[in-house]
Amino acid sequence: MKITAKILLQTTPEQAKALRQTLELGNKICDHISEKAWSEQVFTPFKLQKIVYHPVKTLFPITAQMIIRLIAKVADAYTLDKKTMRTFRKHGAIGYDSRILRYYTEKHFVSIWTTKGRMKIPYIVNEHNAKLMETQQGESDLVYRNGNFFLFATCNVEEPPPHEFNDILGVDFGIVNIASDSDGNTFSGERLETNRQWYAERRAALQSVGTKSAKRRLKQLSGRQKRFQQNENHIIAKTLVAKAKGTKRALALEDLTGIRKRTTETIRHEQRAKHSNWAFFQLKQFVAYKAKRA
Repeated sequence: MKITAKILLQTTPEQAKALRQTLELGNKICDHISEKAWSEQVFTPFKLQKIVYHPVKTLFPITAQMIIRLIAKVADAYTLDKKTMRTFRKHGAIGYDSRILRYYTEKHFVSIWTTKGRMKIPYIVNEHNAKLMETQQGESDLVYRNGNFFLFATCNVEEPPPHEFNDILGVDFGIVNIASDSDGNTFSGERLETNRQWYAERRAALQSVGTKSAKRRLKQLSGRQKRFQQNENHIIAKTLVAKAKGTKRALALEDLTGIRKRTTETIRHEQRAKHSNWAFFQLKQFVAYKAKRA
């Protein structure tokens, strides 16, 4: 199974500048490719490559393999929506493969292509992600977040054979209680709701100010709230999987297909913020991959 490992690059000021310039150039090229894709109504990677590869190679100082990765990024964007022309953030993530990025996991550094040439950059990683990096295989995304550079690396972890099970542990999802299992145990949503209300009040206050520093603070708050929710979902998923494994039961999760549409139609307008605050499908995905690993 494929799992993403996250590592933090320890850049010098010069290396950080080179990586920022690489992201800026890469996304500028993505916009250029996207304009051509939109005008020609060509969205598949192979067909797009045939019409943009040589012009891009002529216009921009970039390697052949990076052009291929950027074409793939544009094509992926259009798989989500072909009704509007796609544009790309100045410092949006770009993908690397083994031809333009190499990991040295024993010494904890990478050799990565930038607009200033290849650079060797050390990285730090926690124990969990270091273990995952032993099976790194495939693409990685270079991500710029809050002044730091990360690599999100695809790792191909071997799945253990599924265990025999004697019974099923059912799990339903909700808002007052985020999850309730068929043994009667619940995971309260009170912490999430308290957290949501606090951030909502802070956002309202900052939005009323409207200064540049307030806008920067709003962006920071958004990231913190998202990380809090993600951590809560990890804890719930880990607990459910451990319980199922310990009691030799399979997990059966409530079907969430179409739940956003269904509940938007039935929930009062003033309650929708509370309802939308919970990352429905993220929790289900966390349970699924943790169960596979167990």
